[in-house]
Amino acid sequence: MGTQDADPTQSEGPGALPGGRSEDYRAGFACLVGRPNAGKSTLTNALVGQKVAITSSKPQTTRHTIRGIATTPTAQVILVDTPGLHKPRTLLGERLNDLVRETLLEVDVIGFCLPADQRIGPGDTFIANELKELRSVRRRPVVAIATKADAVDRERLAEHLIAIDRLGEWDAIIPCSAVSGSQVEEVRDVLASFLPRSPQLYPDGVLTDEPEMVMIAELVREAALEGVRDELPHSLAVVVEEMVPREGRPEDKPLLDVRVNVFVERPSQKAIIIGRGGSRLREVGTNARKGIEALLGQKVYLDLHVKVAKDWQRDPKQLQRLGF
Repeated sequence: MGTQDADPTQSEGPGALPGGRSEDYRAGFACLVGRPNAGKSTLTNALVGQKVAITSSKPQTTRHTIRGIATTPTAQVILVDTPGLHKPRTLLGERLNDLVRETLLEVDVIGFCLPADQRIGPGDTFIANELKELRSVRRRPVVAIATKADAVDRERLAEHLIAIDRLGEWDAIIPCSAVSGSQVEEVRDVLASFLPRSPQLYPDGVLTDEPEMVMIAELVREAALEGVRDELPHSLAVVVEEMVPREGRPEDKPLLDVRVNVFVERPSQKAIIIGRGGSRLREVGTNARKGIEALLGQKVYLDLHVKVAKDWQRDPKQLQRLGF
C-alpha cells in the first residue's frame, strides 16, 4: 500500500506534474482508527464528499478496509477506514483487530478519532497504547481528531481537547464535525501535510477502489442494521450471490437482478430481520435498493434471502466462506 507503487509519469515542464500538479503535490494513505462508533465512517464520507462507507449508530458496523479518495489541487488523501479496535470476544473480533494492525503498519499517516460527546475511556487508552507500541516499531505520524464536535458546547470541547493531549503524544490535534462539515477540510489538509511528495495515485473523479459487489453488500447490511436491537450487528453478514442484467429489457431501460443472502446466527435473529409478515425485510430491501441504484446509476431488482449460519463468528470455515 506504499506510495512507491505509483506509475512513473513524465513531467510537463519544470516544477510540474501531469494535470498541472506542482512538484510539491502530495499523495498517500491515511488510516482512521478509533474505538467502535467513534465517527470514522461518517468522517470518511465527509472527507470524500460522497458515501463510500456505511454508517450506523450501532458499533462494529465496518468490517472491510474501505478506501475513500479525497483529491484536491495540492494533494490526494486515500482514506483507509478500518473496523474499530476493541478487546475481541470472538474469532471474528480477533481477525478484525489483526486487520487494523496490518493496515496501520502500511499507511503514511494515522488519524485517531475520539468522539467529543464521550469521555476518554478504557477503549481510547487501549488504542493509544497500541499506537504508542506501533510507533516504537515503525514511526508513523498520528493526528488526534476530536470527532462529533457539534454535539457538545465549547467548554466541553475544550475539556475534551485537553484530555486528548494528556492521553499521548500526537503530531497534531484537531476538532471537527463530519455532520455539520465544520473543520472537515482542515482535517483533510492536516492529514495531507504528512503525506510524501508523489504524483496522483488515482485519476480525478475516482472516489473509492472498493469492488461494486462489496459496496452493495455493505449497503444491504447498513439497511438491515437500522432500528434493530444491539446484539444483531455482530451477527449479520451479507454476501452478494450474483448480479445479472435482466434479459429482454429495452436498451434505454436496463434492469439489473441482484441476488443477496443475509446471514444471521440464530433463527430468532432471522425473525427480527424478516419482521411480521415480511414487513421489515421489505423495508430493508427498499432502503438498500435506493442506495444501490444511486451507486450503479441504473434500476435494480433486489432479491433478498435471510439464512441462518449457526455461530458463524466463531467458526473458521464459515468465516472464510463469508469473506473474513
